[in-house]
Amino acid sequence: MKKIFIILVLGSTTLLSSMGSFAGPHFDGDDDSRGGGWQGRNFDRPDDENRIRERRMREERGVERLKQHRWQAGYVMPQHYRGNGYKVDYKDNNLPRPGRNEQWYKINNDFILVNSDDNSIIRIMGF
Repeated sequence: MKKIFIILVLGSTTLLSSMGSFAGPHFDGDDDSRGGGWQGRNFDRPDDENRIRERRMREERGVERLKQHRWQAGYVMPQHYRGNGYKVDYKDNNLPRPGRNEQWYKINNDFILVNSDDNSIIRIMGF
C-alpha cells in the first residue's frame, strides 16, 4: 500500500510540474519593442499604418468593383460617384439638356443622367 501511495504522489507531482511547460510566456503590457503590441497580425508595423494600409486596400477593391458596375435605368447611383468630380456640363459634351433636378455624370466613358432628388438613373449614353 505504501508503494502505491508513493507512486501516485510522484506521478502527480511529475504531471503537475510538466503542465507548467505547456503555458506560454508571460508578457507585460509595457513591452512596445514589437511595434504596437500583440493586437494586430503584422507585428512589425504600428497600428496606424496597418489601419491606413487596410483601408486603402478596401477602397481599391471597392473602386474596382464599381468600375465593373453595369448601369441600368431605374437603378440608384452609388454614393461613390455622386461627387462634383464626376459631374459634367451637358453643353461641353453635346448631351441633351437635363430637366429640372437632373444632372449628367461621366463614369467610365458613360454619360449617366441622374435624378438629383432620389439619385435614380434616368438615362445612359455610352460613347
